[in-house]
Amino acid sequence: MAPNLKFSKIAAESDELVPSEAIIAEAKLDEPKVYEYKRKIVWRNVLLIGSLHLGALWSLYLMCTRTMWQTNLFSFVLYVLSGIGITAGAHRLWAHRSYKAKLPLRIFLAFFQSMAFQNHIFEWSRDHRVHHKYSETEADPHNANRGFFFAHVGWLMCRKHPAVIEKGKQIDCSDMLADPVVRFQKKYYLLSVLLCCFVLPTAIPVYFWGEKAYIAFYAAAIFRYCWTLNMTWLVNSAAHLWGSHPYDKRINPAENLITILGAVGEGFHNYHHTFPWDYATSELGWVFNTTTLFINFCALFGQAYDLKTTSKGMIRDRKIRTGDRPHDLRYHMFN
Repeated sequence: MAPNLKFSKIAAESDELVPSEAIIAEAKLDEPKVYEYKRKIVWRNVLLIGSLHLGALWSLYLMCTRTMWQTNLFSFVLYVLSGIGITAGAHRLWAHRSYKAKLPLRIFLAFFQSMAFQNHIFEWSRDHRVHHKYSETEADPHNANRGFFFAHVGWLMCRKHPAVIEKGKQIDCSDMLADPVVRFQKKYYLLSVLLCCFVLPTAIPVYFWGEKAYIAFYAAAIFRYCWTLNMTWLVNSAAHLWGSHPYDKRINPAENLITILGAVGEGFHNYHHTFPWDYATSELGWVFNTTTLFINFCALFGQAYDLKTTSKGMIRDRKIRTGDRPHDLRYHMFN
């Protein structure tokens, strides 16, 4: 049974445009201008990302043959926590403002967001706001219409499309810069990544249970980092290409089971793009949603508050109006 929390309900029981419809309408009126764009590969990023994945393969071998069980368990815990740094932190808190967090929780989330090493909070959240406003257009940083590989990792291997840069500059991010935690992490980001993503994950297994340093580095730092990256990337790729559309059949984002599990609850993507303000990103609340469970837990201690949700009536009406199964209101995650 879900905790008895105080939520900030959003009521919209009228025929007015709801957010995802408004975004579609605005995008049509505000299409980025046509550019003469030639894709330019950033070979440094290709080399770094390729090397990371080769290192992860070697890490997997070590984890299956030489790594202490404590180190493997520790790596899994860090994967979940660094994932939460992205999902509960950069995504649901800073990018969408779907709930509020007190200072201790914001520091905790910033620490693990640095461990995830996916650009600092400000850049990650700014790009995500652009993604929502211009989803599947040239202004979308990881436009899924350009194919699975581009949406998954290719967008990091080439220069940004000019439309992404243009529209990114127009997104209001003053609320993020007003947060001292965001400003501090932005200023000291590379140092925080070195410490949180690589040094501490390596040092803790060595100090506390005698793991060999190079094994701890490959398991708890390299493999854990690469795995977390790919689980996050699946939200941009798989969850924009495959799955059901029970809330809005006109948009690419879909309910994708693999991403729900791998990205600690972020794969309810058709729901999320339809109701982007909802802190749970899912009609099911905390079910199959590790990140929502975490936020609920923090709310019990007052660290998370003003949790925004969507009324059941609004969800039901939206399913009937734009869902791909208007005559069957049961949840279709597994279909």
